[in-house]
Amino acid sequence: MKNPAILLRPLLTTLAVTALSSTLVAAEPAGRLLLMGDSITKGIRPGVAREQTFGAQLESLVKAEGRNLTVINAGVGSERTDQALARLDGVLKQHQPNLVAIMYGANDSYVDPGKTTTRLSVDQYRKNLVAMIEQIERAGAKAILMTSPRWADDAQPNGLGENSNVRMEPFVEAVRALARERQLPLVDHYAAWSDARKSGTVLRTWTTDGLHPNATGHRVIAEQMLNDLRPLLRNVSPPLSKAP
Repeated sequence: MKNPAILLRPLLTTLAVTALSSTLVAAEPAGRLLLMGDSITKGIRPGVAREQTFGAQLESLVKAEGRNLTVINAGVGSERTDQALARLDGVLKQHQPNLVAIMYGANDSYVDPGKTTTRLSVDQYRKNLVAMIEQIERAGAKAILMTSPRWADDAQPNGLGENSNVRMEPFVEAVRALARERQLPLVDHYAAWSDARKSGTVLRTWTTDGLHPNATGHRVIAEQMLNDLRPLLRNVSPPLSKAP
């Protein structure tokens, strides 16, 4: 993963996009990237504005490189993969994306107070992801798998008094295995955040509450997606051309 200092360039990106928009126009319809996820994907919360979410920042980063991409944020707070699967068909028909990035796990793997097991089993989670991937492919789009970011060490414990990473890690491994098996692009945010933690980053400083990213955390996610998906994003995003 990049040095965290390199990841944080919000003012530079804003200036770059502003300058770009004054000289470039869309020559062809924009590529369409759909984000399916929970409250981490939705992003908007106290302290995080819409333009600071990783979807909005990713769109700005791609346009700053001269490519035309629309990022559609379909994140729903507290959503699990079974709930996402139930609404996916309608979302695909509405937005007709080229690419669909799927990021779930924090809610599926959570143990509620008074419970002893995760909300969904790893097997249920995996089956739901497979069904989502197949539905996306039938719609003519390409699926991208993403792991959820790591919980901070001082995040509120789950219903068993554990740090929620303990229960989430098997779900993360299921995503990684599925990406290998299906030969799908993978953006491993959990690994990136774990590496940053080992390098001295206090993950609480990237979040609002130990889980949900703040503007900095969203920036890290957007940078990671751009780094890992740049060839794929360029393939679906036509170039912006100079205004006459």
